[in-house]
Amino acid sequence: MTCLQLVNSVNITIRDLSEAVFRKFKAKAVEEGMKLGEAITQAMEVWVKQRTTEPHTGLLQIKTSNWGEGTERASIEVDRVLYGERR
Repeated sequence: MTCLQLVNSVNITIRDLSEAVFRKFKAKAVEEGMKLGEAITQAMEVWVKQRTTEPHTGLLQIKTSNWGEGTERASIEVDRVLYGERR
């Protein structure tokens, strides 16, 4: 069985790119045996995935948990064990 995969490619110009970062990126791509376009595509895919799958939860957005009866002072007890008695 033969499988044919069509790949669309685009020639683009990128402005305001750090030359130093680009040189390091290009050298790493060559070191990995990758074409520059492949490496850039892979980097962009990772960048997009990180920004679409990782929730940006702030401290105030974290919901509290009920650990059950008798655990109301758990945080205070943990602090006592970690940091010792209050003076």
